[in-house]
Amino acid sequence: MSLKTFLHHLQYEPDKTKPQDVEVDWENAPLPYKLYRHLPVFPLASDVPLKLTGKRRQEKPTLRDIGYFLWYTFGLAQVSQSVIEQYTGEKWESSLQLCRRFVPSGGGLYPSEIYLYLKLEELPYGIYHYDAAHHRLILLREGQFDSYVGKALGNRCDLTSCFAAVFVSTVFWKNFFKYNNFSYRLQGLDAGLLIGQLHEVAKRFDFEAGVYFQFLDRAINHLLGLPEAEESVYAVIPLAADPSIEWFHHDISNQNRMSSAELCSELPIIKHDHYRRSKKVLDYPMLTKLNEASIMDSTLSFKQLGKEQRAVPQTDFHVLPQVNRLTYDLAEVCRQRYSPENEFVWEEVSQSDLAALLQEVMISYHYRNDLDGSTQSPMSRVNLFGCFYGVKGIRDGAYHYDDKAHTLQLVRGGDQRSWLQNGMSLDNVNLFQVPLSFHVAGDLGYLHAELGYRGYRILQMEAGMLVQRLLLAACASGMEGRPLLGFDVSSMNELYGLTPLGQTSLIQIPIGPCRSRSRLEGSLSQ
Repeated sequence: MSLKTFLHHLQYEPDKTKPQDVEVDWENAPLPYKLYRHLPVFPLASDVPLKLTGKRRQEKPTLRDIGYFLWYTFGLAQVSQSVIEQYTGEKWESSLQLCRRFVPSGGGLYPSEIYLYLKLEELPYGIYHYDAAHHRLILLREGQFDSYVGKALGNRCDLTSCFAAVFVSTVFWKNFFKYNNFSYRLQGLDAGLLIGQLHEVAKRFDFEAGVYFQFLDRAINHLLGLPEAEESVYAVIPLAADPSIEWFHHDISNQNRMSSAELCSELPIIKHDHYRRSKKVLDYPMLTKLNEASIMDSTLSFKQLGKEQRAVPQTDFHVLPQVNRLTYDLAEVCRQRYSPENEFVWEEVSQSDLAALLQEVMISYHYRNDLDGSTQSPMSRVNLFGCFYGVKGIRDGAYHYDDKAHTLQLVRGGDQRSWLQNGMSLDNVNLFQVPLSFHVAGDLGYLHAELGYRGYRILQMEAGMLVQRLLLAACASGMEGRPLLGFDVSSMNELYGLTPLGQTSLIQIPIGPCRSRSRLEGSLSQ
């Protein structure tokens, strides 16, 4: 199967991407976190703050700040135990216990990992892995790597002005064992959800962040000591305390050209022992091929795609009311947020609540990245559509949200809940109980014309980043949302008329009021 055909099936007919007779071997399941062994360990502060609304008092970040930042970004935050089935009157069915993070993940498997290049006075300068299971840093490679990381980014970032760089990677086996080839779609979304959460937490610590989707993959993996066939970095996010830092230079000339092979020769190979629990790791040839096809080996491959956003004439649109931005404590929202299934309860949503939700999502989503570069008002590569029912003052129907004009453009009038429910491949959510059903849409060709096969995972990451903002804003509004991939993409494209627009639906997120789930929950912080 060609890679192009594989991605098409992954989006529209996912059952064709995996063998039909494969059963999940739960006894061979990997851990949802990576455990390095026999390396220097640096514990992080566990007395995390209960609120995240203020600014840092110090000019320079401390190790304590980094510990708090990592815990709220990707730490094991809560232990939760719930009953899978309802009480039947005779005995309880099996229970589900898991360690919860503040970022959702398909099946709770968390294929992403966080690595950091840190330059703090309290630590040796070097490359670290964030051990989420024990809330500590593991030193992988000691040294000063400003020049190396800068070259790997094409000398487009002043690493000397940054106190850290975060590397978000994907461990292929961590969710392939359950989802087989469908895991490739999940891995990009998972990485995006994590990056979206990282951005929101960084804002509360006054950290400046910029996302680099384009870098010399093999050089970065070599720096971290990652075997390319097992794990690969998807995004690099330098962090700075200085708001005046210039983020994206774009002077990739022949004189400044750099290849992965040249850069890798500057550092020795490192290999570290880590524990995954699985006794056998199966092959995943399609994921390996796609990763290989997505790799950038030369800085000459780096591009800027940013286009200025322009007002588009609209017909049959609804102007949303002007509202204040949502104000909320991110820490409290993170603790409260969860993904409901049958807990949605029908309640009317006000027009002002919907306006505030949409405004907050798109304002918080805008972020610095190397694809847009210095473009002042870049056109988003992902768009927000939604089917609304029972929103006071707004006609039932399917809409596109124009964040620039703060308007809803009607695509199809009427109650669309039957269409949405019929498009579900799993009946785990009753969409008739949901007033707001959102779809994130992106380029029909997955940015292949501009970025090759790397475009697919970038588009999934950007969709995940938007979804995380949507989930946080929904919780701050007194509602909850659940990301869903079990739906008929072709049917949703028809609903919104996406194909003629060169767009396709990437993920569905029903949002609405819900009742509390019966569960026993406790914090893992001190």
